[in-house]
Amino acid sequence: MTGREFVLAAVVDLAVGDPRWLPHPVRAMGWVIGWCDDRVRGICRSPLALRLAGLALALGLPLLVYLIGQWMIAEAGSLAGWFGSAVTIVLAATTLAGRDLWDHVRAVSLSLERGSLAGARQAVSMVVGRDTATLSESEVARAAIETVAESTADGVIAPLLYLMLGGPACALAYKAVNTLDSMIGHRNERYLNFGWASARLDDVVNWIPARLAAALLVLATGLMTMSHRRMMHSARIWWRDGGNHPSPNSGRPEAAMAGALGVQLGGINYYDGVANERPTLGDGRRDLVVGDITLAMQLMAVASLLGLLIGAGVLWVL
Repeated sequence: MTGREFVLAAVVDLAVGDPRWLPHPVRAMGWVIGWCDDRVRGICRSPLALRLAGLALALGLPLLVYLIGQWMIAEAGSLAGWFGSAVTIVLAATTLAGRDLWDHVRAVSLSLERGSLAGARQAVSMVVGRDTATLSESEVARAAIETVAESTADGVIAPLLYLMLGGPACALAYKAVNTLDSMIGHRNERYLNFGWASARLDDVVNWIPARLAAALLVLATGLMTMSHRRMMHSARIWWRDGGNHPSPNSGRPEAAMAGALGVQLGGINYYDGVANERPTLGDGRRDLVVGDITLAMQLMAVASLLGLLIGAGVLWVL
């Protein structure tokens, strides 16, 4: 993948996003995962059998997606050089979720700005897994900000990194791992065995991107605020609280974001009516407001731009 194709893929994502009427590789991956999940239940009965089946799916789907991506690009390139480049750009753009994330979170902030808490709850339910029906305005804002921070890592920075390292096929394989984790990587009775390999593999492939995203959010804080003190506070909260999250990765960008905004993230979430208490990230004690969501989105945009420039620079140099 060239530096020009890398940048154009980001431009396509920024311009088009993820229209629901367009076919998308991630939706195809989701269909395959759901099909396998249904079939495995009728074949595998023991925990060991479920674990082996889960391992096969966790390794097999990303490999299959990688091979299909490479084949598509090679076939397109054999027809015409420009066609191969176009397919490269389009496939790369499908791995980026910056515009889609922006649109979803912007819908939350717009609802709050209009005074529609019900609308904000509905909008935030589209991007989080927790119960949202009874969330207060501050809790809606927290959910949105946590999503922005986490998705900066796995929706933007991670795909950019894997695009830089191995092109669209590599980034598509990453998206397969990420989709597997989101669908079956849950620590509940149904997926504890079948989804364990997907959850562990997702931890591995997101280890570097999560920390890179946190570092870029710290730099973005400095650039946006022009305050060395604010930037260092973001870095300090990242180092102090980043490991408090149950995930080995998600807490890193969330802690950096909490420090950048001067707020506290984490705490109690409800899933299917059951309370799940997580350690807090950051020192803030005030209620979160819609302005915090806007600033979080701006930090995400600047961090993403920094990641894009670094990746394009590496590709152009190489």
